[in-house]
Amino acid sequence: MSPREKILDRIRMQSGRRAPFHVRMDDVSAHLKARAVSPRPFIDGDLRTRFVAMAGRLSMTCAQVAQSSQVPAAIAAYLNDHGLPHAAVCWPEFASLDWAGSGVSIEARAARESDLVGITGAFCAIAETGTLMTLSGPETPPAVSLLVETHIAIVRAARIVPCMEEAWALLRAEHMVMPRAVNFISGPSRTADIEQTMVLGAHGPYRVHVILVHAE
Repeated sequence: MSPREKILDRIRMQSGRRAPFHVRMDDVSAHLKARAVSPRPFIDGDLRTRFVAMAGRLSMTCAQVAQSSQVPAAIAAYLNDHGLPHAAVCWPEFASLDWAGSGVSIEARAARESDLVGITGAFCAIAETGTLMTLSGPETPPAVSLLVETHIAIVRAARIVPCMEEAWALLRAEHMVMPRAVNFISGPSRTADIEQTMVLGAHGPYRVHVILVHAE
């Protein structure tokens, strides 16, 4: 148990809730499994095709590669096409890719105000809406997707789920404790507060580009 969980456990014990943490989590899981599934759209066909189509409606762009080793070249091509700098920050899990071979300068750290391009992964992607789901943490700093002007997300095709319900179920199955923040990214930042005129990049990235990696 983490220090946070130990503190919360002591609070629960003082309030008379003395069941061990794992027992309480088992009870929660059993309760969720016993609930009837709520109505939801039927998502048929290939999830990748559906995700790409829905992401396009949200002003996101997508490129697809066969394996992760092709990601740096795909990102370099995107930066070239849009006249963007070949310098970016990324999540640590992608630092070992051959960025130099594609002419991209990479730093694995949280983004700062001066950074223009951020490269992240995603916990999963949701086919129903074309949405990315990311989790905060030391190895997945949210600033890399929120503070930059251009956000590039690397998503494994196997991590595309049909709907929001499956995304939450996957999170519960893989993480005993919820992260501090769960972020849902549905295209570039936008607002229509002023005269109902849509403006992109008002409080976040102007662009969101997804690299879908087909291989596991």
